[in-house]
Amino acid sequence: MKNIVYFDLETQKSAEEVGGWGNIRDMRMSLGVTYSTARGGYLIYGEREVKALLRELQRADLVVGFNHVRFDFEVLSGYTVFDELSQVRSLDMLIDLKEKLGHRLGLDAIAEATFGLNKTSEGLQALEWFKQGKMLEIAEYCCFDVKLTKMVHEFGVQNRQLFYKNRFGAVLSVGVDWRD
Repeated sequence: MKNIVYFDLETQKSAEEVGGWGNIRDMRMSLGVTYSTARGGYLIYGEREVKALLRELQRADLVVGFNHVRFDFEVLSGYTVFDELSQVRSLDMLIDLKEKLGHRLGLDAIAEATFGLNKTSEGLQALEWFKQGKMLEIAEYCCFDVKLTKMVHEFGVQNRQLFYKNRFGAVLSVGVDWRD
């Protein structure tokens, strides 16, 4: 069975706190969440378990995320001297959709138009929760983002298209080919 790992993480610091978006690797991970199709479940990784998270991502047949190549992988690069994630086979749905549409989409715009679901919070709220020590809230939020990522990917594989809301609220569709 092919092991697809859906992945997201939240950070301890904002871009502003680390001197800008050029310093993503300095944001530090607060929590990372994966869903493995081989395992059939979620795992939540704290910062102390970052090496185990890296191993899971490296062993996956495919890592699927939303902006994980430019952001999440870059955060994780702050924990290693090697470029451990460069050889990981990935589908970054944001990158693929941006190439097709010519602009970025948020996961929320797709989840709302396709499933009638919204993200439960946002990354800035997760930063506040981290400062308040509310790790359970971060875990719930991050798990739900991974669930939405999985749902969007599976819908795209099955239907070869996604629906999204544009900035004017209109529901549009975009073709995708995420089958292996």
